[in-house]
Amino acid sequence: MPPTLRTPRLLLTPYAPGDEEDFVALFQDPGVSRWMGDGLSPEADDRALFGRIFSKVYAQNLFDVWAVRRDGRLVGHAEIKRTDEVDGHEIVYALSPGAWGSGLGTELAEALVTYGFGTLGLTEVHATVAAENEASLRLLGRIGFAHVRDIEEDDGGLTRVLTAVRRPLSATSSPL
Repeated sequence: MPPTLRTPRLLLTPYAPGDEEDFVALFQDPGVSRWMGDGLSPEADDRALFGRIFSKVYAQNLFDVWAVRRDGRLVGHAEIKRTDEVDGHEIVYALSPGAWGSGLGTELAEALVTYGFGTLGLTEVHATVAAENEASLRLLGRIGFAHVRDIEEDDGGLTRVLTAVRRPLSATSSPL
């Protein structure tokens, strides 16, 4: 089970069974699903995915996945997991459209990177982003990710692979 993470405005907690409707609503939103995986899935698939968070991901401690809350409401989804596609740990995040444009995406991505470098002890953290998703590409660039390569998808689309590298502490810098 992943630990609870806090940012100035967000609370990342393990999902609870009562989060299913909000999870499905998030993943069924066309603006969100456009950038997640293969796009909009049937509702039944999103419900099955939610069930697998408990039956597989949490039960087998496969990777960290969180419900993202603001003021007690579920407003997003976050993960950090090892993937072969990037040969390392990848962050995955999504926010509901009502949370867009307020800096919450930056806050969320920074929290995931900090967790990866600090708690997990990673030296690199990766993200994969559709080449057309300019907002996410800008966000990741602002927080230190650099474009390292492209993946051509089966459907002809292009996915950018970005990487953030942990910088070693200097003798005069603080670990915080």
